[in-house]
Amino acid sequence: MKYNRHAKILDIIEKYDIVTQDELVEKLKEHGMDVTQATISRDIKELRLVKVMDSEGNTKYTAINNDSGALNEKMLTILRGGYVSSDYANNILVVKTLPGMASGVASSIDSLGWPAIVGTIAGDDTIMIVTRAERIAEELQEKILQLVRGNRL
Repeated sequence: MKYNRHAKILDIIEKYDIVTQDELVEKLKEHGMDVTQATISRDIKELRLVKVMDSEGNTKYTAINNDSGALNEKMLTILRGGYVSSDYANNILVVKTLPGMASGVASSIDSLGWPAIVGTIAGDDTIMIVTRAERIAEELQEKILQLVRGNRL
């Protein structure tokens, strides 16, 4: 059942511009699948769906290709496109993003696999990144700025 639902989710986001989890719930109901928003939230995480911005500035869910080279470039594009600013306090780095982009940018940051990151939490336009020490948060902020500016690490 979960496999079928995941396949249908991927099919729906490919055919339609899905902006919210509620829209995805409704589309699934139209296809005979009765699900809750909480289930969709878990599915989005498991499928590693991210929100991306189109050329008109609208966001929508999309799947990231697992080809590692393409994945890295797509994730960097999401990071660069959604990043607004960042600041840190003690061991916590706070990243501001465009509205609706925090989840995608957080996923991009997570995909970098930096061991200094204890964890990330994303809201709508804000990400909280917990590191092991203030010095690490400061260094992480600089690394993210370098990536946003187009530099490779």
